[in-house]
Amino acid sequence: MKKKIAVAVTGASGSIYARLLLRKLEQLKHQCAEVSVVMSDNAKYNWELELGEKDYDRFPFRYFSKNDFLAPFASGSAKYDALVVIPCSMGTLGRIASGSSNDLITRGADVVLKERKKLVLVVRDTPYNLVHIRNMETVTLAGGIICPATPSFYSQPKTIEEAASTVVDRVVDLIGLENESFRWGG
Repeated sequence: MKKKIAVAVTGASGSIYARLLLRKLEQLKHQCAEVSVVMSDNAKYNWELELGEKDYDRFPFRYFSKNDFLAPFASGSAKYDALVVIPCSMGTLGRIASGSSNDLITRGADVVLKERKKLVLVVRDTPYNLVHIRNMETVTLAGGIICPATPSFYSQPKTIEEAASTVVDRVVDLIGLENESFRWGG
């Protein structure tokens, strides 16, 4: 069954992760019924700063304004399967943990949690303080998945993109899409 996936991009550093996930979802579009994207203002700024491009809306997906509460994934009746927040700022994590739905990103997270669907937060900041850790615990207890943007090196990545792809491949696995990637043990 094809999946309905929402991707939210926040202003944390790590735009490379969002770009690689959108590319991967474009490659895996045969497994997706729908892909929707929402970006914060800071996410757009960081995308241009970190990646040197303004091409964040070039992917063949539905894009929604951060204040568009009429977007389908703002309601459980749209039956989205997953929301990935990539990268996820600690501010966004805190608002999700407290249940504050002040924009489409946090509303989408609230919806997937209440519907018992997949919420994957790719947190990027380091180190963590106690507030961050407690917010991660709260989201985890509510059913979310914290997936730190921590690359693995088993596959011996040669470039920054290859290293970042190890995180994105893990995210793709977590949301239940079939993906060819490095697997431990061959």
